[in-house]
Amino acid sequence: MASPAQFLHREVLFLCLFFTSSSLWTSAQILTTLHSFNGTDGSGPDTVALAQGRDGNLYGTASIGGTSNNGTVFRLTQQGNLSAYSFDATHGEEPFSGLVLGLDGLLRGMTPFGGKFGDGVVFSIGPQAPIPAVFSFNSTDGRGPIGSLALGVDGNYYGTTPGGGAHNFGTVFRLTARGAEVFYSFNVVACPTASLVYGPDHAFYGVGVCGGAAEQGSIFRITQSGEFKTIYECDIQRLVCSGPQGLVLANDGNFYVTSYSGGQFNLGTIFRLDPTGNATVIYNFDGVQGSTPLAGLMQATDSKLYGTTDLAGTQNNGVIFSITTSGDYTVVYRFSGTDGSDPRSTLIQHTNGKLYGTTSSGGTSANCLGGCGTVFSLDMGLAPFITFVLPNGRVGSGVQILGQGLTGTTAVTFNGVPATTFNVSSDTFMEAIVPPGATTGPVQVTTPGGVLTSNVNLQIVP
Repeated sequence: MASPAQFLHREVLFLCLFFTSSSLWTSAQILTTLHSFNGTDGSGPDTVALAQGRDGNLYGTASIGGTSNNGTVFRLTQQGNLSAYSFDATHGEEPFSGLVLGLDGLLRGMTPFGGKFGDGVVFSIGPQAPIPAVFSFNSTDGRGPIGSLALGVDGNYYGTTPGGGAHNFGTVFRLTARGAEVFYSFNVVACPTASLVYGPDHAFYGVGVCGGAAEQGSIFRITQSGEFKTIYECDIQRLVCSGPQGLVLANDGNFYVTSYSGGQFNLGTIFRLDPTGNATVIYNFDGVQGSTPLAGLMQATDSKLYGTTDLAGTQNNGVIFSITTSGDYTVVYRFSGTDGSDPRSTLIQHTNGKLYGTTSSGGTSANCLGGCGTVFSLDMGLAPFITFVLPNGRVGSGVQILGQGLTGTTAVTFNGVPATTFNVSSDTFMEAIVPPGATTGPVQVTTPGGVLTSNVNLQIVP
């Protein structure tokens, strides 16, 4: 049975999170419900973002359900076949974070509870593996991690916790083979709940959902040596934001952030944050076209930003939207309930071109009040592409590439410079050696089905 302290922590965690087939719009905008959870295989895939594995399958977590009702981690094929693995208290409990693919081919995530000390764990899972706990938090190095891990240029993992640390207000940590190394402890309330984002200046950026002088939330920057700086604070007037949920670095060099509250109608905003810390609201949610976004944004290969709102839409079940960096907003899809409800996850784009996400409730199962949640795909008519496990590389080093139809690849170029050495491991994964003379830019892979171009530039590092 959970202790009173654990129940209190769960209530604080919930507050952080709070602050924190179907309609066809056009022939190129088709939403498909791939799986409806039934409780046994999980329930409530909440604020997680799915991750693509080397095998081309999608991996994610459901916060509750499973054999012990402690949540599950699941693998989903592109065809919708789901395999779920249940957490127990020892190996983790109630996961709220998504997974990240590592250079070793395993995916890693975190749970806010469970483990040796009850303060959460880092766990790993592979295509054929059960769930091993990699690391147990012990309050000193952090407590109650919610956001997903981020893979650093050095191959280590970086993340935050909203509790624990030197001042019990949370930590920023680095996870290496030796364990977690705390390189910053928050000394004021911050509630960091979203994943860190690696910036062009080689620092990490993150959001605090309840930090800042006005306790409305903040955006911070931290170097790998622990130099911390708050670069933007939501103010007491809440005109720009209140409770920022996540940020994405777009291809124009600016960050784009969602806020669950604040703005003209106090129903949330999307704002641009430039490298100097200046914020500009590009959209105010009005309740009709969406309200209360509880997930961050992602940028797809059409350069548009895509996101979800928890409310509004058909019977207030939430919507999927797109927005340009100049603020042109479009509702792409309105959930009806049986196809999902309350989407709270950041979307991802698979290398097949489709967008994927989860809803925390809804679906067709009657085993949960209001439905156990769903996994869906959204076809916007975008073409397949390739992407990188880590979008950085050195001349002479290997770069890991995810894609589709890679078998039979005949050429790989790095910003126009051909690679002389590459190896195709499967139809969905390959590696290539960065050739001499390569510079920062796109990578192209020539396959029997055509030329696939990377969705982001590969950064050549010294």
